[in-house]
Amino acid sequence: MQSRLNLFIGRAARLRGDNICGFREEWKDADTAKGRPNTMMPRGKLSKADLARADERLRRSNPINHFGFQLVKAERGRVVFHMPVLERHKQIYRAVHGGVLAMLADTAGGFAAFLASPVGSRVSTIEMKINFLEAVEHGEIKADARVLRQGRNTSVVECDVTDQDGRLVSKALMTFAVRPPKPEARSSKRRSK
Repeated sequence: MQSRLNLFIGRAARLRGDNICGFREEWKDADTAKGRPNTMMPRGKLSKADLARADERLRRSNPINHFGFQLVKAERGRVVFHMPVLERHKQIYRAVHGGVLAMLADTAGGFAAFLASPVGSRVSTIEMKINFLEAVEHGEIKADARVLRQGRNTSVVECDVTDQDGRLVSKALMTFAVRPPKPEARSSKRRSK
């Protein structure tokens, strides 16, 4: 049982990118030695084309524009959004409504999955689990979303939502469908028929 627990902790640490007891390096080397491709593109700065793609997506997003979400950081597979707490976000007890926190987490997670997916892919939520841990009544909220696993058809993303004091107010785990871009040949044949 102990070895199974160590294996689980090691896998979780690897998915989060932690370097607990050297697991990250050991697993990375083992995967590379066995010829397994890494399905997640390396995190890092976005190209100019990716930035343009991100900008277009931001301009067309209704939740981002309506609720005042602000993109603060964007890398391949990771994004950070901020949201100032406004009256429109609050429920009857004067705390931010859970649905708004879920929408912020979902938007950040979807955006992280979008930036980790091939150009032209469509990303949509197929599952979301969120825990609400603390109430937020004022200030600014931050959503930090990270892709844990990027596959051909799905993307698994986690999102930590914190308040301005750094308290974890909610934690989300989401799965997104990744629909690959349509090949040009197929789309041009359909137009000609």
